[in-house]
Amino acid sequence: MYAVVRETSYSPDTPINERQEFRQFQQEHSRLDGYKGTIVVDAGSGRFITLTLWQESEKMIAAREHMGPVVERLLNPLMISPAKLLGTGPVVVNDIADNRG
Repeated sequence: MYAVVRETSYSPDTPINERQEFRQFQQEHSRLDGYKGTIVVDAGSGRFITLTLWQESEKMIAAREHMGPVVERLLNPLMISPAKLLGTGPVVVNDIADNRG
């Protein structure tokens, strides 16, 4: 499994997870081949840390290429500063319980 970690900043007026644009982005993102899930952490003051998991690195790269225009259209207009890629790489520990039943 591979991960992408990003930091994004939005106006704190409306939480990003409540915005229609974010829901549209997340819906498109979650349909991509190899997508394993996303965790978004509200770090306060409109700042979010996102961890997205992919089945393999090739699927992660393909998703980035596919999602670029989607991010540009839906999320970039809402950001108050450019997204920061904090890192990508193989997951070495994963002890999150599968709670889907």
